[in-house]
Amino acid sequence: MTTQTLQATTETTEPRARTYDAIGVGFGPSNLALAAALHERVPPSMDFSYRFLEKNPSFVWHGNMLLDNSRMQISFMKDLVTLRNPMSRYSFINYLKQKGRLQDFINLGTFYPSRHEFNDYLSWVAAHFNAYCDYGEEVVAIEPERSQGQVALLRVRSRSSDGRENDRLARNVVIGVGGTPNIPDAFRSCRGHPRVFHSSRYLQAMAPLGAPERVAIVGSGQSAAEIFLDLHDRQPAARIDLISRAPALKPADSSPFVNQIFNTDYTDYVYQRPACNRQHLQSQFRNTNYSVVDLELIETIFDVMYQQKVTATQRHSILFRSHVGHVDADDRHGIRLDVVCLDGGERTTRCYDAVVLATGYRRHHHKELLKPLRPYLIEDQVNRDYRVGTTPDCQPAIFLQGCCEATHGLSDTLLSVLPVRAQEIIDAMV
Repeated sequence: MTTQTLQATTETTEPRARTYDAIGVGFGPSNLALAAALHERVPPSMDFSYRFLEKNPSFVWHGNMLLDNSRMQISFMKDLVTLRNPMSRYSFINYLKQKGRLQDFINLGTFYPSRHEFNDYLSWVAAHFNAYCDYGEEVVAIEPERSQGQVALLRVRSRSSDGRENDRLARNVVIGVGGTPNIPDAFRSCRGHPRVFHSSRYLQAMAPLGAPERVAIVGSGQSAAEIFLDLHDRQPAARIDLISRAPALKPADSSPFVNQIFNTDYTDYVYQRPACNRQHLQSQFRNTNYSVVDLELIETIFDVMYQQKVTATQRHSILFRSHVGHVDADDRHGIRLDVVCLDGGERTTRCYDAVVLATGYRRHHHKELLKPLRPYLIEDQVNRDYRVGTTPDCQPAIFLQGCCEATHGLSDTLLSVLPVRAQEIIDAMV
């Protein structure tokens, strides 16, 4: 067998699927910003075709954390488009105008809309792109499509909600799938248990439980604090324990000079630093985003705990410097947590009707999707324009949104850089 014949046998023999110039995996805020930028920046004469695939049946942004009275932590001006194009029709200001609420919002005198309203804004923008997004389709793999010894295209495999599998081909793929819940090791055995769930499922999972008498919240960040107060308000009879490794609830640093790390030009500064220097910067500014809480929220929780002392009623507890060492769950005794004090090592067993894990997210799902392409990827290399490093025999481009914190800085997982990042990716593609 000649070399040419052998090479031919390794080429893809899959049926030809429709080819797009770009496919976006996921349709959350990152790829929604990309859709808006594509519509505004790529002229129709280019005939640039694109499609987005989203596993949820419709658009929603953190739907299970749309709590009453919860507000955004960043300015409305950091919407999907304003930093790129203040005159865009997809701005938050235009959304308010179209909804007839612009003057009323101005009279509120705030830069921070409710989370409900910002979700409605994002849904309003997403509705403009219904013709470009297939909802109810989960991407399960991205594979090489070889031709003449090279990867010429990327085959994007997805599975629809009815179990049907679909294939599409792309010259560019932009992955914006967000984070996956971080489940502490002690709770691995409870995965799928209806009374032990991550904060990303909070409202949905709490609904069938009625009015649980004892609830534990594991975590020390914004989500843990918001859930604590939500349960305090909505479940008057519930006793709530907040279990935290931290010695206290610490306020998020949102002061003006520190907030400059979320400016788009700061991404250049971080990317140009050596890896060890980047890690130092991350640790220096970690208190802007991780395991921190808005000061106003901390003050409200402190007042709740103080009023317990005034009335001599022990309804809630905050267990600082504690972690869960072991978990037992059964229908008869509920959820039993072995809580360990990090200072003295004392152990106590506490029983709960529900446990909420406000333990953050991991951002590694893109690696699972890209496993079939591993021979063509340069490990841990992401270019400044968010393109994954690939070998010379891989022609298509793969871009990452929201999983480049190690190279591009703390703003990468947040809303702050979405408009400019979308433009940078489009410039690299087009």
